[in-house]
Amino acid sequence: MSKPINVTIVGGGMITQDLLLPAVYQLQRMGVVDRIQVCALNSPPLRTLKEDQTLAQAFPGQEFIPYPSLSEPPDKVYPDLFRQVIAEMPPRQAVIVAVPDQFHYDTVMEALRNDQHVLCVKPLVLKYTQTVEIEKLAYEKGLFVGVEYHKRFDRRALIARRRYELGHFGEFILGEARLIEPYYYRHSNFQNWFTTDKTDPFVYIGCHYVDLVYFITGIKPVEVSVSGVKGKFPNGNEGFLWSSGRVRYENGAILTVTNGLGYPDDGAGSNEQGLVMYFEGNDRSGYLEHDDQFRGVIHSFLEGIGPGGSRYNYVNPDFFQYAAWEGAGYKPVGYGPDSVSATLNTIHNIESEVASMDPEASLQRRRAIIREVDEKGLIATPANSYINELVVEAARMSILRDGEPVRIVYEGQPHVEPRS
Repeated sequence: MSKPINVTIVGGGMITQDLLLPAVYQLQRMGVVDRIQVCALNSPPLRTLKEDQTLAQAFPGQEFIPYPSLSEPPDKVYPDLFRQVIAEMPPRQAVIVAVPDQFHYDTVMEALRNDQHVLCVKPLVLKYTQTVEIEKLAYEKGLFVGVEYHKRFDRRALIARRRYELGHFGEFILGEARLIEPYYYRHSNFQNWFTTDKTDPFVYIGCHYVDLVYFITGIKPVEVSVSGVKGKFPNGNEGFLWSSGRVRYENGAILTVTNGLGYPDDGAGSNEQGLVMYFEGNDRSGYLEHDDQFRGVIHSFLEGIGPGGSRYNYVNPDFFQYAAWEGAGYKPVGYGPDSVSATLNTIHNIESEVASMDPEASLQRRRAIIREVDEKGLIATPANSYINELVVEAARMSILRDGEPVRIVYEGQPHVEPRS
């Protein structure tokens, strides 16, 4: 019998509530996960998780251990508590990093230094040199690092990737992607960290589609330009609330990416998102369209229970939903939970396979499995998704220079530089 792994989630915000904790709870049901810990900056988000009625209905009797304790004053913060919690974990368990983008590097490195496997929400880090450092340390220690680019697990994407590999579309030449998150994000904790000096919509959500196009085609981006529209959050902080990006690829193809925090709360969809790609080949053109907002399901409720409190809703059955199943409560289904499960199952499988090996044989086998996953290219890893760090680094340079084009140079030591 393989032993379940312990999981610590660092970060108790929206993504933990909506995706990560439900996926981990389901893995606990399946015997993959044992102890679950959630560590946050202070107690209020942990209390929100504990009192979430949807989680209680879906996972009756299941609990996580909160750090700090719920008895701690809500205004008392613990910026370094995650370090203590990680340090006290048995070696080679799993740490899920779900903190704001600018804290990913520090948290991931803390986990690796303490001999923990890692699942990190996207983007992994904001600089290419940091992803190289993470890849090197993880490989030396035989620790797996997965990046939660969940669109890779959308069946539409998996089908498109196969079709592209078989040459059914031709060569990618032009595309448009859009992902506009709800307006109510501005009233969330986003207003405390989503500031102009830290991140922007292209980096935070546009990276999903940049990764997806690379996942489908394998064509590398070579130039990025991003323009942003600034605005004020309710607390007065300034952030880029909208962005328009343009990515040029090594074969001359161009992808435009539109992002923002402004989909109407009264709108029927939970957000606005989709992808269109055009292809050329054999005196013909190919075409791909993914309407990722409207998935063919409409529900009109008696009360406003949609994401923004709306009654009439375009329901996405593919990313994440709770569904009836043969067990207790409800089961999280969709490519979101599939993505989380893929990394945690990989970590569990690695540790199960090497459980009876001596330390040196275990290390070599863990390294071999890491390289196998890198090569397969389904789960995003530092080795197979590093173009994303180059793109976001270029994007940050561009948006802070009012949209100036920034080149990605792969020769020698990969880096980014202004085009002019």
